[in-house]
Amino acid sequence: MMILLYVVLAIVGIIILLALIAPKTYNVSRSIVIDKPVAEVFDYLKYVKNQDEWSPWKKKDPNMKQEFTGTDGEVGFISRWEGNKEVGTGEQEIVSINENKSIYSQLRFYKPWKSQSDAYLKVRHNGNGTSEVIWGFSGINTPPSNIFFLFFNMDKTVGKDFEQGLKDLKRILEAK
Repeated sequence: MMILLYVVLAIVGIIILLALIAPKTYNVSRSIVIDKPVAEVFDYLKYVKNQDEWSPWKKKDPNMKQEFTGTDGEVGFISRWEGNKEVGTGEQEIVSINENKSIYSQLRFYKPWKSQSDAYLKVRHNGNGTSEVIWGFSGINTPPSNIFFLFFNMDKTVGKDFEQGLKDLKRILEAK
């Protein structure tokens, strides 16, 4: 019986140790230069519904159910989705718009697991009528679920999706 107790205590100790050393926060972002002026790029980006044209997740489930509340392109607009296992279920709410500079959203995921992240799209003048778009998100990993991030590289996995989405965004905007 004592051996079992020692084993349980060792497992609990390992879990506590891993939770202490595992990352507590994350921030993933990618950028791209688009051959269009800031105002034109920003005007396209502030409408969440436009993400259907370039979002890598829309491509992973083109049949996802979507529902919208509020006025797109304005603070308070909410886009809800329910998709396959690759996209899950969640919602995105515009929480801040700084004209021709940034759009901040709150992402709330419900499936496959509950989490919340702060997403952003930033645009800045890059010279000669071009714009740099920075797309990213950040959040907090709470213990003990943060242990998962010792074995999962969020930057590599989500970053790859951001890169593809930004390439598609560039293609769409430069074709206009």
